[in-house]
Amino acid sequence: MRTARVVRPTLAIAAAVVLAALTGCSSSGSSFTGTWGQDSPGQPTLTIKEDGSFSGNDGCNDMSGKGTISGDTFTFGPFATTQKACEGVHPWLNIASTAKVDGDTLVVYKNSGDKIGTLEKR
Repeated sequence: MRTARVVRPTLAIAAAVVLAALTGCSSSGSSFTGTWGQDSPGQPTLTIKEDGSFSGNDGCNDMSGKGTISGDTFTFGPFATTQKACEGVHPWLNIASTAKVDGDTLVVYKNSGDKIGTLEKR
């Protein structure tokens, strides 16, 4: 009888620990975090961290800044970028305003809400 009383609280604690661990796993990070784009010269890449900070390259110019994640939208905050001119590269990522995730694709929009490009998750 005494064993049953000890086992029940122990099982309840173990279940709570497992539940907390699983909940932590499912809520850590977001669908935006990670690296997006190809690792090829002239192709844009973007890495977004859990705190909203981001860095990358628009295919020509390096960029970094901090954005915000709210629901299903990543909003690019002010960011710094180099201003090199690169022949044959269309640097669309440097005019990004917001982004949304669609499966394994980051869809990027400019300030007007028009889609300007996509980046695949790496």
